[in-house]
Amino acid sequence: MFFQLVFRIAVLSFFAVVPACSTLPESGSVPVKKAPQHAGVTPDARVPDVPFRSATPPASTAWTPLLAKADQATNSGDYEQAMALLERAQRIDPDSAEVYLGMAKAHSAKGDHMQARATAERGLLYCSGKIQCDALRGYAR
Repeated sequence: MFFQLVFRIAVLSFFAVVPACSTLPESGSVPVKKAPQHAGVTPDARVPDVPFRSATPPASTAWTPLLAKADQATNSGDYEQAMALLERAQRIDPDSAEVYLGMAKAHSAKGDHMQARATAERGLLYCSGKIQCDALRGYAR
């Protein structure tokens, strides 16, 4: 009796699995969906050449006012405000030697010459002009 029950379950399972296997495509390939076409647009339509315009201004113009405010804060002795402005400028353009120069000036004015030197040395990695590089070298000594 037990073997008859097992035999019936095996036969029923076989007939349940075999039809499921026959639903695959005959060629063995998977059908590919075509991209939907929009009204009036052909697949070969070319996009006209329009120059790209960025919504944001170049980074150099974005941090320039921050450097001016930081310079004023340094001259008035508000070093915390100066550093906050310079760190904000650095987040805008982390590769700007001008920002590193401003930081070196603020650290030096505060009396932290070791930090001024380290900041100037880092700025030397990004300087591009002789005047800018010489100014950073002045703090890096």
